[in-house]
Amino acid sequence: MLSRIAAAVVPSLGRLTVTSDHATAPAAGSIIVANHTSLVDPGIVLAALQRLGVEPVVMATAGLWRIPVLGRLLEQGGHVPVHRNTHRAAGALDAAAVALRDGRHLLIYGEGRLPCRLDAAEAPPESFRSGLARLAHVSGAPVVPLGQAGARRVTSGRCVKQISGLLTAPARRPRLHVHIGSPLHLPPEVETATATARAAVTAAWRTAAHHLGEPAALTGR
Repeated sequence: MLSRIAAAVVPSLGRLTVTSDHATAPAAGSIIVANHTSLVDPGIVLAALQRLGVEPVVMATAGLWRIPVLGRLLEQGGHVPVHRNTHRAAGALDAAAVALRDGRHLLIYGEGRLPCRLDAAEAPPESFRSGLARLAHVSGAPVVPLGQAGARRVTSGRCVKQISGLLTAPARRPRLHVHIGSPLHLPPEVETATATARAAVTAAWRTAAHHLGEPAALTGR
């Protein structure tokens, strides 16, 4: 349901384009790992994946389940809440592994947080948490790197600017781009696997940002 809603709403916020290193959609039971830059980028990613017929289970902060309507949609869709810094945090990886075994795609954000920046510019993904590497090792699932760029042109900065950006996006129609990279199997060692995944997502992000002519991608920063 969330994917279908995103596919209907995102075109009104901007001009979304999607590219991929493969002609086919990610295989069932894959972990899709994306960079996180804006409050709206989950919707953009879901809309892009919907075009490929992929409706993933999303791992997201448990606080979203307390938001009226959204929380109900998350619950109904079988998405996975992450209770950070609590004894329940490990349970999210168990639930995610079950979804993968059931042949569902899983969308996870390796950074696990938004960047602490107020500007609307693009930048490479920040450091990744270890959960992705541990989940990939336990499940044996392939990891598909996904880079998105342009979401910060919709919303970024402080609260007032976020709201203003969202309200004016239908008139501005900023360009948005999602690039899906080649699947890979991460090595078993957590630190190496985490670095490998981040490098792959950074490469996918750079491709997406390059499509938008973003300076961060053009300068190779």
